[in-house]
Amino acid sequence: MKLDILAFGAHPDDIELGCGGTLIKHISSGNKVGIIDFTTGDLGTRGSSEIRLNEAQNAANLMGLRIRENLNFKDGFFQNDELHQMEVVRIIREYRPRIVLANAVTDRHPDHKKSSDLVSTACFLAGLPKIETGQKAWRPDVVYHYIQFEEIEPNFVVDITDFMSIKMEAVKAFSSQFF
Repeated sequence: MKLDILAFGAHPDDIELGCGGTLIKHISSGNKVGIIDFTTGDLGTRGSSEIRLNEAQNAANLMGLRIRENLNFKDGFFQNDELHQMEVVRIIREYRPRIVLANAVTDRHPDHKKSSDLVSTACFLAGLPKIETGQKAWRPDVVYHYIQFEEIEPNFVVDITDFMSIKMEAVKAFSSQFF
């Protein structure tokens, strides 16, 4: 399945918090959108892998996503290395997105920074025909890094006013993460 937009997050709920409204806005315009979570967020203080996977699926349904997958990378310990790069290259080539969204380049959470670097590297590598995956090479047109709780000046802002209620429902789907 070819997607217009594919968003990657280190943990379930990263995307809802960081760019969920933007995705919902694009879905409402007819774009095919998907999310790939790298981990189940099992090192988090609250919730479990099983709970967070169920919450992620509930959020996906609320948002109207075409796909949501979890790569089950080890929370806290995945790296921007060949093993992880090749998995992300396969995903990019499978879904052939025009636009990729990823965690912010700078973030206090080390998994967010690693995720950002991993996605950027894999997007480049996915376009190299000599990297064999049994799939045709594909490079997205653009990779954007969404800002989550940072004091960084954004390059651009997307007005999601009309979609805030759905975004907040999707965020609240992760009820295990709230007191």
